[in-house]
Amino acid sequence: MRVPEQLRGPVVTSLPFALLAVLAGFSLVTGGARWPELVLCGLAAGWMLGLFALPPAWWESVPAMSVFLGVLTAITLVLVLDAPWFGCFTPALYVYAFRLLPWPWVLPGVAAVAVVAGTAQAYGVEKSTFAGVLAYLAVLAVNAGPMCGFAWFAWRSGERTREREKTLRELAEANRRLEASLAENAALHDRLLTSARDTAVHDERERMAREIHDTLAQGLTGIITQLQAAEHDPDSWRRRTTAATALARESLTEARRSVHALRPEPLRTSRLSEALEGVADRWSALHGVAVRVTTTGTVVPLSPETEIALLRTAQEALANVASHARATRAGVTLSYLDGEVAVDVRDDGRGFDPLDPRGDTTGGGFGLTAMRQRIESLSGTLRIESEPGGGTGISARVPLGARPA
Repeated sequence: MRVPEQLRGPVVTSLPFALLAVLAGFSLVTGGARWPELVLCGLAAGWMLGLFALPPAWWESVPAMSVFLGVLTAITLVLVLDAPWFGCFTPALYVYAFRLLPWPWVLPGVAAVAVVAGTAQAYGVEKSTFAGVLAYLAVLAVNAGPMCGFAWFAWRSGERTREREKTLRELAEANRRLEASLAENAALHDRLLTSARDTAVHDERERMAREIHDTLAQGLTGIITQLQAAEHDPDSWRRRTTAATALARESLTEARRSVHALRPEPLRTSRLSEALEGVADRWSALHGVAVRVTTTGTVVPLSPETEIALLRTAQEALANVASHARATRAGVTLSYLDGEVAVDVRDDGRGFDPLDPRGDTTGGGFGLTAMRQRIESLSGTLRIESEPGGGTGISARVPLGARPA
């Protein structure tokens, strides 16, 4: 049988029976025991044994425990009225009251036991007089007052203990959640670091790919063009090879600056408009196509990223003109507008149909992709306008003060 927590321990299981046995034995030894007392002692012992045979649900029932304590207290009161030494059994009744009855039901239980104890203590008081009744009531008050006060104190201590235990459980649960959050944050931090590292590697690869295309690829394309032209025109061999050598040196310098993420050579000591004029002059001299560079609007300072993006876009657009357009004229316009800056490159070449991918002759491979990436990384836009036989126009617009996203 499972014994409830409040009925465990020798104080509850042994003390009441031991006290009852000692008191019954004392009655026999003194010769004052009569059979009603022995019957009541046996009834009390059987009643206490019945407590351990109750169903588990009854142990938590206030009415059931109140009936148990009330009957046992009444039996003890009858014994006390016959023999006052049975008042020594009241400690067992107090134990039952404190163990079995919750607050506030413990107060009437303790008060009833105090009446039994006080009756035993005032056994010799003459209760037929007014003074005797007052003395009897005083004895009852002396017993009931401290015991009820102790019951209240025990209840308050138990409440504080339960509150502390509840607080500790809540703190433990909060600590568990905090540890789980810290572990989750640490895992998220690791994932963010990995993602940031991967993104940085990817961005650097994209940057190097654009720079290689804008320097080595364009330079090699120009060198090949010059050497092929020298093969078909031996008379211009020296001029073509000189141009190819200069182009190789220029491309090597730009490649080195790109690797170290430095500003392009044309922008190192010049403003964007001057750098565009220098690029256009060298391109025109190399390919024999006239280029007109125009600057409009009020010049305002630009971020280095904006200048580099617009310069590289113009270089790539001119390289496409040389490779595909078969143009006789080209124009580069730098426009400072309200809230943005634009570079437009136009030519009078053969053009193409923008809606027909097979007709894309502007370097729609990595060249066009690199241009878009540069401009869109600055929250700008890149537009291409063309038609067969009507030339091609490339327009790059970037907000003033734009920074890489």
